[in-house]
Amino acid sequence: MKLQNSYILAIESSCDDTSCAILKNNQVLSNVTAAQAIHEQYGGVVPELASRAHQSNIVPTVDVAIKNAGIDKNELTAIAFTKGPGLMGSLLVGTSFAKSLALSLNIPLIDVHHMQAHILAHFIDHGQRVPEFPFLGVTISGGHTQIVRVTDYHKMEVIGTTQDDAIGEAFDKSGKLMGLGYPAGPQIDKLAQLGNPSAFEFPIPKAPGLNFSFSGFKTAVLYFLQKEKSKNPNFVEENLADLCASIQHTLIKILFKKLEKAVKETGIKRVAIGGGVSANSGIRTALQAKQQQGWDIFIPPFEYTTDNAAMIGISAYFKYLNQEFCGLDVSAAPRLSM
Repeated sequence: MKLQNSYILAIESSCDDTSCAILKNNQVLSNVTAAQAIHEQYGGVVPELASRAHQSNIVPTVDVAIKNAGIDKNELTAIAFTKGPGLMGSLLVGTSFAKSLALSLNIPLIDVHHMQAHILAHFIDHGQRVPEFPFLGVTISGGHTQIVRVTDYHKMEVIGTTQDDAIGEAFDKSGKLMGLGYPAGPQIDKLAQLGNPSAFEFPIPKAPGLNFSFSGFKTAVLYFLQKEKSKNPNFVEENLADLCASIQHTLIKILFKKLEKAVKETGIKRVAIGGGVSANSGIRTALQAKQQQGWDIFIPPFEYTTDNAAMIGISAYFKYLNQEFCGLDVSAAPRLSM
């Protein structure tokens, strides 16, 4: 029997953003995120500062989400939270708050896998087409690069993953080497549209099977810039747009080389992308080109690509339908596997 009119409060605190959403069944009533600007001055996320900021942000963020949803907290039917993977300190804040709230309201608690949630964001109802099973879920972010075979809402198999760094980190670290601020990915994307993607050539790292490797790419960019700046100290400033275009072109080439292989090996042409890097215009253009070649492409709205609580809520919704709850003894799991 299908349950009706569930009201799930979802909390996402895996990294540096504190997010809370309210979902009525599979529709989002509110989705509020408190970003942490403090990390910009360090060029990356500082775990201790992130967890402290979560402690300051979580109560007001939850409060605003409930008010924006136009419901009373006593109408909630379940509390969902990110169990992992992520930063331990950050996860603990969300986990502890969710457990306390569920206990005080005497309602079920639902633990959610962060990476599964990125994929299931495609099923948030906003009048769009949703992918049919099976499909390939591609999660690309600052911490993850994965190709996942999805056969049901919570039946997922990782068939390709990064062996070292994620594609988002490759964008950010390359940007840092060129003097761009954090996060550098969106800045590279913007500048790349003004440059020549064939201006400079960077190597394509080798990784077995459907796996990825981006560590060698970052090193190649480092050595290339050091060499060129030794000859011309103003090299980066004079070639910034071309550098960004060439770097972005290479990273997209690395991604699609493995994605094309995955489609060929599995025979699955339905591809659903997720994660913060899926907002990249170059990646979206490349996906649209594949659609012309017969792939069935699914890209969620921008607000559901970066870390957000709405995706935690939709993942929890499908667990709620099956009455898959967890106990109050549940713990945060920073290295939670798929």
